[in-house]
Amino acid sequence: MMSRFLYYCSLPVVLIILWTVSSVNEWVPSLLLPAPWTVMSSARELIISGELWHHILASASRTFVGFVFAAISAFSLAFLFSTNGKAHASGYLLIEALRVTPPLSIIPLLILWLGIGEGPKIGIVFLSVFFPIYLSTLSALRGVEPKLKEVAKVLGFTRKETLQNLTLPAAMPGILTGLRLGFGYSWRALVGAELVAASSGLGFMISEAGEFVQTDIVFVGVLTIAILGVFADVLLKYIVSRFIVM
Repeated sequence: MMSRFLYYCSLPVVLIILWTVSSVNEWVPSLLLPAPWTVMSSARELIISGELWHHILASASRTFVGFVFAAISAFSLAFLFSTNGKAHASGYLLIEALRVTPPLSIIPLLILWLGIGEGPKIGIVFLSVFFPIYLSTLSALRGVEPKLKEVAKVLGFTRKETLQNLTLPAAMPGILTGLRLGFGYSWRALVGAELVAASSGLGFMISEAGEFVQTDIVFVGVLTIAILGVFADVLLKYIVSRFIVM
């Protein structure tokens, strides 16, 4: 377990060492690449002042709400389309049109429809998360082997029992892949939305720091997003494997 952890950390450690060496030797101007200790000092100040926690909470709450609503909606629609061919045929073109439309391109419309509050940001997260989960879930449900359905008929399972005991367990790997992909997209889309239309959040913090050429704070924001994203992905993987798969 420890060796595996060290293996995962090897590349980040190498990059930090190279970053440190570059800063000590001033290979890159500090305005473009601030030293690690400068970034750590700025992070410490932001943590002590509470500003970083404020932006993290704002981004995390938007991500959570958008992710939950998108996951529920995507799973429900995927289940409907996997069991009803006519419904899938009627909604296919609309779903595909929405899927290929970049969520960030409709921010102006979301602001007009939902106002300038939390609605547009959550809406962007929803649209970014929905389609990876929907496509993965639909593919997983449709990919369940026909033999399992025949077994369910032989055993006299009801539709609910078939779903709980055969379909969902067989489709779970694909569903989990969709959840993890969707969560990854949620962070990226949210930060993009916050760069354009927000007064709080990590994206806003990065944008504001960039305007004042505070590269160290930009690095703090980017690294915070990366760390939180990796942590959330690992946590999601653990929770799902612990309480659903097992």
